Amino acid sequence: MTTRPPLVLTVAGSDSGGGAGIQADLKAMLALGVHGMSVLTAVTAQNSRGVHGVWELPEEAVRAQYRAVVDDIGVHAVKTGMLATAPLVETVAELLADTTAPVVVDPVGVSKHGDPLLAASALESVRKRLLPTATVATPNLDEVTQLTGVRVEREADMRTAAEAILAYGPRWVLVKGGHLPTGAEAVDLLTDGTEEHWLRAPRQDNRHTHGTGCTLASAVAAGLARGLAVPEAVREAKAYVTGAIAAGFALGEGIGPVDHGWALRR
Repeated sequence: MTTRPPLVLTVAGSDSGGGAGIQADLKAMLALGVHGMSVLTAVTAQNSRGVHGVWELPEEAVRAQYRAVVDDIGVHAVKTGMLATAPLVETVAELLADTTAPVVVDPVGVSKHGDPLLAASALESVRKRLLPTATVATPNLDEVTQLTGVRVEREADMRTAAEAILAYGPRWVLVKGGHLPTGAEAVDLLTDGTEEHWLRAPRQDNRHTHGTGCTLASAVAAGLARGLAVPEAVREAKAYVTGAIAAGFALGEGIGPVDHGWALRR
């Protein structure tokens, strides 16, 4: 009999182009040896050039999907992505408050192309309800500013950004510094307010990076589901995403996706 893999649930929106969102999450989970399951929060009409339409699902549909999976199958880790509106954020936060599984919160605010994916009215719900459920929160620099007002212009500012996010209650925060002009390295800061882990990797000369944030958060959740400690799960996830960015490929006329299966084709 085949051993059942660890179970990871993603609660996020759909990307019809397949590079980000639910589609990216499930690809990353498969590549990293866990069984991915999904709760769909929104449908987007999206391609390599941007987001052309967004349709949120009703709260009852999100709640029903979550309960159907968790109550029957169970879960070893949960990852959240695009939640779009305050009612959806509140619904998901309420569901997560009852789980004992580790939770990775990717506070998705805008798409790679700059399209808004979170209503301004939902920010307070993310701060006060969603972030306190997180084992690890994974904001990028724009999301840090959106949530806290802190602007990160140099590496030293990342510590201030992390402190501002931790004030909302997550156990750990991973501040992603990929957009920071730090030369040859992409640097991230992982901290729980006591421990600090500075994670560095060579910056990849590839514009095809669609889905990077979704993929990283899903990779962290996969590691946690497999029983890794947070620092080890994040290090492993960063290595996986660095390879996926390096192998990112052109798709359509705009920004292509990272390659979730890069390690399987080496």
